[in-house]
Amino acid sequence: MNTQFNSDFSKILQCDRIAFIQSCWHRDIVDNLRDAFLAETVKLSNRSVDLYEVPGAFEIPLRAKLLAASGQYAAVVAAGLVVDGGIYRHEFVATAVIDGLMRAQMDTGTPVFSAVLTPHDFISEGQPEFFSNHFVTKGVEVAQACAGTLEHYSNQQVA
Repeated sequence: MNTQFNSDFSKILQCDRIAFIQSCWHRDIVDNLRDAFLAETVKLSNRSVDLYEVPGAFEIPLRAKLLAASGQYAAVVAAGLVVDGGIYRHEFVATAVIDGLMRAQMDTGTPVFSAVLTPHDFISEGQPEFFSNHFVTKGVEVAQACAGTLEHYSNQQVA
């Protein structure tokens, strides 16, 4: 598989598919983001969306890079929830995920979007319900960012 930077962005934009990767931890909340993303994407784009799952957020970047490098997708969208559960420092996981997603984008030339969120206060009373609703908003926002970015690049000459 060629994982070198693809400078032929016009070829990437011709792809009629978007890859959506989600982690399975806190599935009930992350599913809300996925569903909102799919509903908004139908309104904004004629591209199809292929869904992928990984066990946790830490596994998202590798899958993102493999999909981005495949040449089959105009974009890759990642969704997950990294929670401070008191066992380990969630900041390390969150940083590794975001750095990995940026690297996948920069290494392949395929746009990669992050909807991997890291709340500072998730386990307090009422917070899981808040984030369940908040993930709907974030699903719409990442769909708009993805469609807007692809349209922006479609309208410009990119070297």
